[in-house]
Amino acid sequence: MLVTEVNIIFKAGDGGNGKVSFYKNRKGPDGGNGGDGANIYVSVSPDIYALRLLKKATIIKAENGQHGMANKKNGKNGKDLEIKLPIGTVITDKNSQKTYQIKNLHDRFLLCQGGKGGLGNWEHRSSTNVTPLYAQDGAKGEQKHFHINLKLIADFGLIGYPNAGKSSLLKELTKAKPKIGNYPFTTLEPNLGELNGKILADIPGLIKGASKGKGLGIKFLKHIEKVSLIFHCISCELKDPKNSYLIIRQELKKFNPNLLNIPEVILLTKTDLKSKKEIKHCLNDLKSLKIKILATSIHDWDSLKKLKNLILNPTLN
Repeated sequence: MLVTEVNIIFKAGDGGNGKVSFYKNRKGPDGGNGGDGANIYVSVSPDIYALRLLKKATIIKAENGQHGMANKKNGKNGKDLEIKLPIGTVITDKNSQKTYQIKNLHDRFLLCQGGKGGLGNWEHRSSTNVTPLYAQDGAKGEQKHFHINLKLIADFGLIGYPNAGKSSLLKELTKAKPKIGNYPFTTLEPNLGELNGKILADIPGLIKGASKGKGLGIKFLKHIEKVSLIFHCISCELKDPKNSYLIIRQELKKFNPNLLNIPEVILLTKTDLKSKKEIKHCLNDLKSLKIKILATSIHDWDSLKKLKNLILNPTLN
């Protein structure tokens, strides 16, 4: 299951306490310093399912620094904790509202600073106090509450009504293996596929009222906010394909008006199920929208070839 949102607390390590200690055979303090608490960093994971590892946790803590020891031995620093998240992840501090965005493979951010270790009584000695009876406690590590939101980075988005043939197209165009069935809401989460380095995202089906919480797809539309081209899949089985198109566009507008500015192509799908006359009628109905239309079928190699060419060379079409 693809997890796209998590609320979680990260707690950096506390610094270790300084030690109060004295040499056994000679005078003077020998208490060592406490180690520093571990920091928490976030870096990139190639696994888009990485948020699943955080889903069941309410708080993740980094190591504390060790306490100081006798004979001027310092405690070890805590081992820094690395949280790996997919490209496209937005991390928001729920208190300060500061955000961190993972945009490329080399991004790495400090989320929580570990506490400094406390000084032992060896460090507190002075000319006026050669036998200090106190040491410093380690500082507390930062604790922050984060909202983690994954927005998949895809080049193209496949949207449309449930059972519009999106998953079948994704399977034929790429090596993706989405669940496919001849009934609505087969796709319960976004599926990704890759074609010669181009990433396609198959978004669960949208329906009228999606922006008000009906159906499944509306909560996944964030994953296509940055695509360069939308493929709007419309099944030729629909009685009124143009009206179906307009309904979905209205839902996109309600979710995020900027989605309407993304270039799109209409894919009239499942053309193998209708006669040439019926397909022509659908095409004529859609042509008034003045948007590029491709009639496609997973059983028609020529149509799939045209679609692949469009994906690989979008500026040439």
